[in-house]
Amino acid sequence: MPTTTSIVLPVHNAAATLAECLDSIQAQTLQELELLIIDDGSDDHSARIISNYQSNDQRIRLIQPGRIGLVNALNLGLKHSSGQYIARMDADDRMHAQRLQKQQHYLDTHIDVGLVSCKTQLFPEAEIKRGYQEYIRWQDQCLSHEDIARQLFVESPFAHPSVMFRRTAVEKSGGYRQGDFPEDYELWLRLHAHGIKMVKLNETLLDWRESPNRTSRIDPRYSKQAFDQLRASYLADSNVIPTNRALVFWGAGRVTRQRVQLLLDKGYQPSAWIDVDPNKIGNSIQGVPVHDPAWLQQDPKPFVLNYVNNYGARDLITNALQQMGYKSGQDYLMVG
Repeated sequence: MPTTTSIVLPVHNAAATLAECLDSIQAQTLQELELLIIDDGSDDHSARIISNYQSNDQRIRLIQPGRIGLVNALNLGLKHSSGQYIARMDADDRMHAQRLQKQQHYLDTHIDVGLVSCKTQLFPEAEIKRGYQEYIRWQDQCLSHEDIARQLFVESPFAHPSVMFRRTAVEKSGGYRQGDFPEDYELWLRLHAHGIKMVKLNETLLDWRESPNRTSRIDPRYSKQAFDQLRASYLADSNVIPTNRALVFWGAGRVTRQRVQLLLDKGYQPSAWIDVDPNKIGNSIQGVPVHDPAWLQQDPKPFVLNYVNNYGARDLITNALQQMGYKSGQDYLMVG
């Protein structure tokens, strides 16, 4: 009988943190699982560490394809796993003891949900910067399916190693895709486009390691431009933007306009721009007028895409729109 839950753990030169990760997996209250470790061409002592654990734990399967890259390693893990649920883990993070049990139970009891995540906490404290603290604060607010759908175009709402998903949902959606974009965020956007419900447990069940060598910091696939292009692609190709209403962009500054241009290039044209800067109000951008926020007090309401991401600005704009009767997801969306 196949295992209910399989853990897919890609490893590349993780000898410094791997034992800590594996200890946290072996300490899980959910013991009926399989652990697929894909050694992605490590040339340190990672394979030796894995072999030592494997000799005392028959649940561990080591796959050594050579250096194939993260996306190929993830898809290889999916291919060789036997569980109906796939839990992701990274070799430098730590699971809390009940993480897998709670996530498996949630999927068992919510058959309409395809992916469940959990809250995370960053460590070690000395490496945590304000930007990532703010990111975690924002992530912690993305809990329900509705929350996640409304916030999905801001940023990735999940830490990749925090998720457990139904393998059929991901396989039917095409697995992980290779490209010049963050593979996890692209998958979440694709699952959403395919109507897969995703939720997050309101519990902290993963310690997420912060490091200057984090892949998201050094790999160009995780650059700001890569995220912007990915968001624009899914915004344009999904049914998120209504076609029967006027479209408005909030944010007329130079940096914002550069990000908006990615959507303009895909054929979306606004009827207005919104800004609070008096030096911009009354001007035109590509022949389209710039108004102050009060202009939005009209009926029927246009659909607003907010591109302003300055610290604290998103909350202020959300409050302003809601005071004018705009509803998140229905009348406006925040865009990262």
